[in-house]
Amino acid sequence: GKGSFATKEEEKEDPQAIKVSEAPHYSSALFFKYNTQLGPPFRILIDTNFINFAIKNKLDVIQSMMDCLYAKCIPYVTDCVIGELERLGSKYRVALRIAKDPRFVRLPCLHKGIYADDCLVQRVTQHKCYIVATCDKDLKRRIRKIPGVPIMYIYQRRFSIERMPDAYGAPKV
Repeated sequence: GKGSFATKEEEKEDPQAIKVSEAPHYSSALFFKYNTQLGPPFRILIDTNFINFAIKNKLDVIQSMMDCLYAKCIPYVTDCVIGELERLGSKYRVALRIAKDPRFVRLPCLHKGIYADDCLVQRVTQHKCYIVATCDKDLKRRIRKIPGVPIMYIYQRRFSIERMPDAYGAPKV
């Protein structure tokens, strides 16, 4: 009857509706797209706790990064991360010494007294050339919302990477 024909018509228009709902899905292709800005050499933006986790796991930061990505890695620390390490006192003295290693590139911060996580999120949103090294659940969650930014973390006493395109040959966990 005519009634069933009308539903067929509606079905025909339906793909349009699906297309609309798939629009955001398209941008997530960026997650897997070969982000050529990433490197190598890889620029690794380190958060405050990452160095400390590396120390606890007896891992050399630079060596472990290279073991993870099979390529030259340049660790970056922002002024605010250094500031947080300084404020955290003696417990983080070793982490601070590592962060001040000349092989670590220091990134100046223009902001005043902002929480380091906000600074890192802002940086990677503007410049998709970093991998963020963090073991912080909240920061990981925030970074995952930004397309094309891989996350380096520590898993079973080694550095691992998430959301890295396969083209880079990073080890799978």
